[in-house]
Amino acid sequence: MIRISFSVALQYAVSSPGADFIFNVQAAHTRQQRVVSEHLTVNQAVMLQSHTDVPSRARYLRLSAQPGLLELRSSAVVDLHHHIVPPEHLAEVPVRQLPPQVLPYLYPSRYCESDHLGALAMQEFGRLWQGHQRVIAIRDWVQRRVVFRGNTSTSTTTARDTLASGAGVCRDFAHVMIALCRALNIPARFVTGFDYGADPALGPPDFHAYVEVYLGGRWYLFDPSGTAIPMAFVRLATGRDASDSAFATIFGPVASQPPVIRIEALPDDRGLLQMPQHTTDALSTDDGAP
Repeated sequence: MIRISFSVALQYAVSSPGADFIFNVQAAHTRQQRVVSEHLTVNQAVMLQSHTDVPSRARYLRLSAQPGLLELRSSAVVDLHHHIVPPEHLAEVPVRQLPPQVLPYLYPSRYCESDHLGALAMQEFGRLWQGHQRVIAIRDWVQRRVVFRGNTSTSTTTARDTLASGAGVCRDFAHVMIALCRALNIPARFVTGFDYGADPALGPPDFHAYVEVYLGGRWYLFDPSGTAIPMAFVRLATGRDASDSAFATIFGPVASQPPVIRIEALPDDRGLLQMPQHTTDALSTDDGAP
C-alpha cells in the first residue's frame, strides 16, 4: 500500500458579472483508492454543488463565483492499494467480450482521432503479440516520437497535431497513445492525477495526464510521457480524452494563476513508509467493478 498526501491551491480573478466553475480536484473513491482524510475550502460565500459520476467515480464540484478573487484549496491523504500482476499474463480482450461500459473507449474522440491512425498503428504494431507487450511497445514508441516540451500545444491540439509537431506535454503524449491503442481495437482512456516523481527541471509539481488501457478484464496504468512514477498516481478524473477530464472548466471572464500543488508519500498507520517506485509489473488502481 502507498499512502499519498496532496494539496491543490487554485486562484482566479473573476471579472463582472461573475463566472461558473466546474472543478475536479478531489480524489476518486474506489476500492483500490481509499480517501483517508480530506479538506476543501472556498474563500467566497457561494453555494457548492457536488456530484459523483458513477461510471468513472470522478467527483465534480460546481459553483458560481462573484466578481473578485476566487480561491479554492483542496487537500487529502489517499491510500493506494495496487492490483499487481506479471505483464506476461495480460492479454487483450476481444471486442465481443468487452463489458458494455468499456465500449466507449474504443471510439475516436475529440483529441484522439484513432480513425485516422489505423494504417500507422497496423504498420508499427500490427504483428506484435496482442497483450501487455504490445501496449508497452506503443507507450515506448510515443516516448521516442514525441519530445516533452512546455508551451508547444494548446487546448485544441489533437493526437495527430502532436505527431506532426513531434512535441507536447503530458496530455499530448496521452492522446497519442490512446489514439493508437483504439486504432488497434484496444480500449484506452485518459486519466488525470499528479506528476509525483517528475524531474524538478520540468517545473513545480503539477496536474498530470496518464493512460489506462483495458487488458485482462481491468484497467492498467501507463505513463507515455515517462515523466512521473505510476505507482503514485492518484485518480482524479477519467474520460475519453482531456475534454472529459479537466481539473477546472470555466464559463465566464476569468484570469487564472498557475496551480500550486504539493504531493508526497507518507508513512502508513503503522509508521511504515513505502516509497513509490518504477516497476515492470502491471499496475492497476481500478477496482474492476462495473
